[in-house]
Amino acid sequence: MELDGFVPRRISDLLAERVQIEPVIALHGPRSVGKSTVLRGFAESVGSSVIDLDDVGVREAVQGNLAATVRVGAPVCIDEYQRVPDVLDALKARLNREGSPPGTAVITGSTRQDALPATVQALTGRLHSLVIWPLSQGELEGARENLLEALSADADAVVSADPLSTTTRAEYVDRVCSGGMPLALRRSGPARARWFDDFVRASVERDAVELSRIRERQALADLLAYVAAQTGQLLNVTTAAEKLGVSRPTAENHLRLLEDLFLVVRLPAWGKNLRSRVSAKPKVHVVDSGLAARLLRLTPEKLTGIDPSSLTDFGHLLETFVVGELRKQASWLEEPAALGHWRTSDGAEVDLVVELDDGRVVAFEVKASERAPGKEFRGLAQLRDLLGARFIGGIMLTTGSRSYTYEDRLHVMPVDRLWTPVPT
Repeated sequence: MELDGFVPRRISDLLAERVQIEPVIALHGPRSVGKSTVLRGFAESVGSSVIDLDDVGVREAVQGNLAATVRVGAPVCIDEYQRVPDVLDALKARLNREGSPPGTAVITGSTRQDALPATVQALTGRLHSLVIWPLSQGELEGARENLLEALSADADAVVSADPLSTTTRAEYVDRVCSGGMPLALRRSGPARARWFDDFVRASVERDAVELSRIRERQALADLLAYVAAQTGQLLNVTTAAEKLGVSRPTAENHLRLLEDLFLVVRLPAWGKNLRSRVSAKPKVHVVDSGLAARLLRLTPEKLTGIDPSSLTDFGHLLETFVVGELRKQASWLEEPAALGHWRTSDGAEVDLVVELDDGRVVAFEVKASERAPGKEFRGLAQLRDLLGARFIGGIMLTTGSRSYTYEDRLHVMPVDRLWTPVPT
């Protein structure tokens, strides 16, 4: 896939809604994911301007005039606030004076707020964070995907009304290897590969060092490569430390740093209270399947083969791709949702469990094959039986063409249903 032109972002709608309620909105996400574009669009819509702290001149001016910077009108729009975290103290002082009115400021940052120095905790209780993930497939298609929302309302109806899919395996491979990073999608072939390489280098050599002052740059880069090789799988930090020749605490600290920079995402174990002997280990996913493919030096040409190695690699990347798409849809829901994976000691597993705010659950299993034999439903069936009425539905996502119901509340759907709008 190759991107051409401006792509509207779903999070822009959320921002417009929540700025009417929250005093300060922080847009967090990976570097180059589109935070600045969203912020500029918002600022233009409300007649404001953006204070870009990535600009050295602007940064020096702000550092010398913090109070004046945040005194201008509302909302104050600040890009990459982590470059001058003291600006949040100035915002706090303004909120204290004015009584924390909604829409005081919108700020963006390329690191998680809780990873920054203590000074940025100044806005605790008055800062609402929204994460901008890489572009979704629906955003790329110009479609408003709503599968997760529709399944939570009536899973059986969604499956019964679903049309045949025409997406080929080669098209799935292309989407997985392309990912959703906007600037990568504006390139193709070697130019895209170079962009990903530069992205990793900048993240490790600039952002990570500025955030933690670490010196083990190579160890951090090696850990990112290791995580890419484990994407979609259980994470064993001790094994990672042994492979990289560092201590376990060092490996854990570096892993947290990769999370703080939105390069990797840990998917926690879910449902440990449902039965004994449920795995407590998280799964790990690279934040973007295109980035993961590049780190592993996997191209569409390599992944379209039917040899065991190609099938295994594509399976792991497809799971990361699907989990990423569903994570984006979950972040757009009106009510919060908890995401995790479920795995028992006897081998039953579910790739993604989405628990809605009311306790109901939608579960997903991802298969890179066209068919879903009955034995593949083992984990979904066990989870359904344990949860009872809380279980809305279990979806087996495949590269096949048909949607159908396998048995009570267990369904098969093509992966491309993730970005095909469900009529409401």
